[in-house]
Amino acid sequence: MMRQYELVERVQKYKPDANEALLNKAYVYAMQKHGQQKRASGDPYISHPLEVAAILTDMRLDESTIAVALLHDTIEDTTATRAEIDELFGEDIGRLVEGLTKIKKLDLVTKKAKQAENLRKLLLAISDDVRVLLVKLADRLHNMRTLDHMSPEKRARISEETMEIYAPLAGRMGMQDMREELEELSFRHINPEAHDTVTKRLEELSRRNEGLVKKIETELRDLLVANGLANAMVKGRLKKPYSVFRKMQSKSLSFEQLSDIYGFRLLVDDIPSCYRALGIVHTRWRVVPGRFKDYISTPKQNDYRSLHTTIVGPSSQRIELQIRTKRMHEIAEFGIAAHTLYKDGTSTSTGNNGDGELLSRESNAYSWLRHTIEALAEGDSPEEFLEHTKLELFQDQVFCFTPKGKLIALPRGATPIDFAYAVHTNIGDTTVGAKINGRIMPLVTRLTNGDEVEIIRSGVQVPPAAWEEIVVTGKARAAIRRATRLAIRKQYAGLGHRILERTFERAGKVFSREALKPALHRLGQKDVEDAIAAVGRGEMSSLDVLRAVYPDHQDERVTVKPAGDEGWFNVHSAAGMIFKIPGKNKADLADGADAPPIRGLAANVEVHFAPTGAVPGDRIVGIMEKGKGITIYPIQSPILQRFDDEPERWIDVRWDLDEANKSRFTARVLINALNEPGTLAKVAQTVADIDVNIRILNTVRVAADFTEMALDVEVWDLRQLNQLLVQLKELDCIATVKRLYE
Repeated sequence: MMRQYELVERVQKYKPDANEALLNKAYVYAMQKHGQQKRASGDPYISHPLEVAAILTDMRLDESTIAVALLHDTIEDTTATRAEIDELFGEDIGRLVEGLTKIKKLDLVTKKAKQAENLRKLLLAISDDVRVLLVKLADRLHNMRTLDHMSPEKRARISEETMEIYAPLAGRMGMQDMREELEELSFRHINPEAHDTVTKRLEELSRRNEGLVKKIETELRDLLVANGLANAMVKGRLKKPYSVFRKMQSKSLSFEQLSDIYGFRLLVDDIPSCYRALGIVHTRWRVVPGRFKDYISTPKQNDYRSLHTTIVGPSSQRIELQIRTKRMHEIAEFGIAAHTLYKDGTSTSTGNNGDGELLSRESNAYSWLRHTIEALAEGDSPEEFLEHTKLELFQDQVFCFTPKGKLIALPRGATPIDFAYAVHTNIGDTTVGAKINGRIMPLVTRLTNGDEVEIIRSGVQVPPAAWEEIVVTGKARAAIRRATRLAIRKQYAGLGHRILERTFERAGKVFSREALKPALHRLGQKDVEDAIAAVGRGEMSSLDVLRAVYPDHQDERVTVKPAGDEGWFNVHSAAGMIFKIPGKNKADLADGADAPPIRGLAANVEVHFAPTGAVPGDRIVGIMEKGKGITIYPIQSPILQRFDDEPERWIDVRWDLDEANKSRFTARVLINALNEPGTLAKVAQTVADIDVNIRILNTVRVAADFTEMALDVEVWDLRQLNQLLVQLKELDCIATVKRLYE
């Protein structure tokens, strides 16, 4: 285990004036708080924050960040509090430590939702201060290095999370060395058999070609020096096992078919020397067509800059070359850590770094991260947030241009719709077409490097929900989903407005949005549009809204009076219609006869359910029928069309269930099944397994190989009914299954 003084010495090597007292104080505090805690390996827990701090010293980070590394687990795993750390070390360090603390007390249903919320919290903390990311990645790297002491299940779960989120995140931040190590460690636990196989093949290749890498290095260096690049440095290596495996998988190649397993880096003094070295190499050896990329003139979004080419080099061996300056190499290895970034994400100065490169006030990688977080953190569910974040992290890039020459970087496979949303959300929402390189092309066209894209817009356009399946960027998906939700809400709000106008009119009142505003708190709604849309969706009764706006109003829309005949009642509608219907007599009421769990009905009115049933969770409506009573229908029932011209017969009702009033309700299910032995048994077993009762079963043979079954089933609610439909669909003997409405 590293000692305290060793850590201080590592910091002082690159920062002689470092605040030694702060580092010692953070070490002592962390040691005291973690006390006798042990890691899974049996080592003292303090060894972990020490090693995390050591990793950060390799990136030459300031002493405040090193102190945060020492303290990063104290709030989460000890009795330490944010207030205590603020008092001892200052609010800046306290905020960073809290940003690294996982959300433990969330009452979330799934592990995926918990993972997503922790990631959301982390990314929001990173957007405020990039040092949170650097400490988190170092923390994850050390955990991966010591993962062997965990259970196999935990190793697999942590490795998958690392491969899906943290390794790509390190790559997006330009920290290629860390990304490669995280990928290698994850690969070893996720697919140990493949890792061992590829590793052995690479070791065999290295032994067989012993001396080849050194020979190529010498030839390349001698060539560059002979042509005036005296300070050029050349370094070669075999590719990493995961890099080789990923290429084999993506291109469906065997190990023997891989031709560019060797990679070489050429480091020169300045940018002109990069292009000079490229010309020297291309003049000496044959170039592999289509394998040249210029990331100096067009850097990647993570600030990576280099020239890439593949040649058939010495010994007729195909090799990849990366040509860059020493400063570019530093950024390629350490990414944003190579920029002297502080809490605002900016460098301390602008100017020239000595090799002809102009430093910006903020790294492109950090700008991208902030932009991504802002786009993804707007109201999506945890699972959607996680999905969109992974989309943004994983994609390679293409570079396209607006008609005015602005460069837009997009994930590979992006469409003009993604391009439009990358420019501005409003442009994406109003897109109706696109010109690519001057030609009108379909919106599903995949963009390629160098495309000029012009977006055609319409002021009346609403993005179709189907676009969500076409786009590849998280920003576009989130924007389309939000626009779809708003469009649906607008439709429900229109329906809700008409329902409320009719209800208020029958009560002798006039509905207005202004009148509804003071009653929102009584309805539990945030704004007027939400309340109106809730009525349209059937989540809230229009009568509840009426009572909230006019608390003293007595509902006289439906009144019940004895008709003179024993057991019969007159139901008076708001429109003045009188329906004579059967009801419960006084003896029934005295005996405590069960009333249906429906709000909006008089207690002594005879109530029936539609023949095909209605279950809690359905949006329902009551229809008054002369001589019969009130029948409850699901709103989807086609029979309701018969009553469109008789609004006086409609009763605004809703379910009124609680735990003490639990009973089963009937629904009808129509099944088209294979006509073979055992089918009925499988259906009956599936129904029984989820605690559903079959009340009536009718079968009709509709073809030589198929039988139609109509089941009247008794369920607790709509959730259980939907569960039944899903499980029936999964049976291999079922062709189709659906709920049947009258």
